Amino acid sequence: MSGAGGQVLSADAIAALVDAAKEGRLPEEAPTQQRRRRMRAVDFTRPTKFTSDQERRLKRSLEAFCRTASTRLSAELRVPLELEVINSTQLTWANAHSQVVPNSISALIELEPIGTRLMMALEPGLVLGAIELLLGGSEPTEIRERRMTDIDFALAKHFSERLIAQLSVIWTDLAEVELAVRQLETHLETAQMVPVSEPTLTFTIEARFAGTSTTVALLLPWSAIEPVVDRFSARDEAPDRGAHEIDRVRRAVGGVDMTVRAEVASIELPIEQVLALQPGDVLSLGAPAEGGVTLYADKVPVHRAKPGRSGSRRAVQIAGRVGRPR
Repeated sequence: MSGAGGQVLSADAIAALVDAAKEGRLPEEAPTQQRRRRMRAVDFTRPTKFTSDQERRLKRSLEAFCRTASTRLSAELRVPLELEVINSTQLTWANAHSQVVPNSISALIELEPIGTRLMMALEPGLVLGAIELLLGGSEPTEIRERRMTDIDFALAKHFSERLIAQLSVIWTDLAEVELAVRQLETHLETAQMVPVSEPTLTFTIEARFAGTSTTVALLLPWSAIEPVVDRFSARDEAPDRGAHEIDRVRRAVGGVDMTVRAEVASIELPIEQVLALQPGDVLSLGAPAEGGVTLYADKVPVHRAKPGRSGSRRAVQIAGRVGRPR
């Protein structure tokens, strides 16, 4: 008879075990060690529907948006405004919605032509400060939250539309979709667009102006970009710039304002001669009179033209492109 560990028991040991068994004194067997189950915690509030590549491309588009919007809005508000993407995370719609700053003004934005929606939530301090500047203020004073009037809502929508217009330019080029503000909401519970479990990519943008810091939250449900999600994937090879690509670029810059002026001719004179000019003096510009005028777009000559009038106003008639025969 063998004992534990394969040892052979002597006759005396066997007899001792038999006696112990009769008296009920057998040693208890050591409990076998059970294998611990390996468990992994799963956080269902953080879905992974968006790939890292899609998230990275969307973040880059928002960083470009921050640069262009900062420049454009700084000019309109007449104070320096800086926008910067500071965080991005994937959550369910319910969790993303719950993290929006209370009393935020939510702009419901439609993607055209696919008809889906996303949401941009702006802190009250940013919106009220922008309203004060749009109404002629030189700099926003201490912002106190208040009930917004119909005029406030109209100006808030104007401000959000100017903000979204900059993002629309970038997404039009990237994914061929345009963004439009459909309505504003101040009660977040009414801004329910998708199921509560919808995977949502949330971007937090910091807005700094006049010594204050506020945030803008962009909530992007998966269903909002699912129809065009392939356009947010990496494209290693640059596509050929055909007629369609040229048209997209033309539409992207088509809304930029540009100064157009008509110039008869120009000469350079020393300062002393300029200061010596008197009424009645004649300057020879060195250009033939029949040459007309040159039409400039900013500093670039684009057309030759003939001066004239339209009613009681001065006008020019386009004769041909500069450098081409008329």
